Amino acid sequence: MAPKQHSTPLSGRRSQGIDQGVGAGPGAVTTILAARSAEKRAAGEDLIREADDLLCQSWNERMWADGGPVDPSPSIDQAINADYPWLEIKCSRCKTPRAVDLAALPHVATAYVHDLAGRLRCQKCRKAGKRPAAELLQLWQRSPIGDGT
Repeated sequence: MAPKQHSTPLSGRRSQGIDQGVGAGPGAVTTILAARSAEKRAAGEDLIREADDLLCQSWNERMWADGGPVDPSPSIDQAINADYPWLEIKCSRCKTPRAVDLAALPHVATAYVHDLAGRLRCQKCRKAGKRPAAELLQLWQRSPIGDGT
């Protein structure tokens, strides 16, 4: 494909064309477009992070206000992106609280936080031969329980 030709503006205002990169050659246009692309991408990532943060706050509010419903919840990747990498859970049998580091869990990108309720088990009850499901409480930005165990 032949390189794109940019003609000089016909209005006689050459400085306006140069400011926009038109008369400066193909390298300048490429640089300008790449810079704009990077700016738009950064702005988009900030908007996505803000949307993920609002989704996590909304889910936390529903969980705190009336204990659910658990579904729908943010995906694990959305929670991590929103800087909510900790999930507080409680054993449904012995009521022992625990903090789970979502970033350390093996998961697919589309896995939701509420799907973890059936997978997470209490360590104390597991040693006793029981396998009760965990109750999901809320997402946290820092571990709600000391060292995260």
